[in-house]
Amino acid sequence: MKLGIFDHMDRGLAPLHRFYEERLKLVEAYDKAGFYGYHVAEHHATPLGVAPSPGVWLAAVAQRTKRLRFGPLVYLLPLYHPIKLLEEICMLDQMSGGRLMLGVGRGISPIELRYYGLDPEQTPSMYAEALEILLSGMTNPRLNFEGKHYTYRDVPMEMTPFQTPHPPLWYGLGRVEAIPWAAQNRVNIVGNLPGAGMRALTDRYRAEWDALGNDPAELPLMGVGRHVVVAETEKEALEIARRGYDKWRTSFLKLWIENDMMPVAHAIFPERYEDAEAQGRAVAGTPDKVRDFLQRTVDDAGLNYLLCRFAFGDITGDEALHSIDLFTRHVMPDITAHQESI
Repeated sequence: MKLGIFDHMDRGLAPLHRFYEERLKLVEAYDKAGFYGYHVAEHHATPLGVAPSPGVWLAAVAQRTKRLRFGPLVYLLPLYHPIKLLEEICMLDQMSGGRLMLGVGRGISPIELRYYGLDPEQTPSMYAEALEILLSGMTNPRLNFEGKHYTYRDVPMEMTPFQTPHPPLWYGLGRVEAIPWAAQNRVNIVGNLPGAGMRALTDRYRAEWDALGNDPAELPLMGVGRHVVVAETEKEALEIARRGYDKWRTSFLKLWIENDMMPVAHAIFPERYEDAEAQGRAVAGTPDKVRDFLQRTVDDAGLNYLLCRFAFGDITGDEALHSIDLFTRHVMPDITAHQESI
């Protein structure tokens, strides 16, 4: 059982220059605590994500950490020139000694895609072609590709990744129908669904993995993201969580509300923090409460990976550091040792 971090980098109340430094101090704490991976979202033109250039942010993360794996969850492939992104991926993997986790996707917000002049109807095929280009470019000395959106002929691939054949792939996933592709390509997956929804995904993944004749010990990571606040008392934890969740959700919905659109189904979160916790999407409390909640989360969803959001909304750097400290000392050892009975 592995533990990771998911970070929307949603804008809090601090000035941006101070926000970035506070977040880097949290990243250092994740590294020191022994978390497996750090995943950052990519969003644009919204307070939900003030790391719109994940590569720039992750280069700083690489320099401030020693063991922590890291990556975007996800790079929005249609927004990039494929060769330019390929070179950036190779640089990050080399600079970090092979710690990059390559999250890829097409983007769930048509609003953000349109800001870049893209037709959301075209981005699925753009994503598919771009991913094929990235994988080919990292495993061949020259790139040749001809598609609907991109064409490259005999392009020298000077840059190569540290990891071979390429950094591990990650994908944000909410539909059972996408599982066969993930299993066939050994893709690690992360979702945001409540327990029953995630269990359907992980059960299908294990079934597909077994049907392919793969070693169960090599099963990719299957994780879920949860908001987590730990404090000495439940009252203190709930006060922080309510405040942070309200600000985070406001940022999350800002573009959708301004454009009078409903978010995609698997991106809808309850209005009140208490309802999010009741749905199993968040937990705030003492170490004992958090430990019990997360162990149930692992069992109910059939997970082998769990991503925590310690810093969200207007939660301060000091509040998040205190939560991480309590989690590391009183929760983390039991969760990492916990084995789910499938």
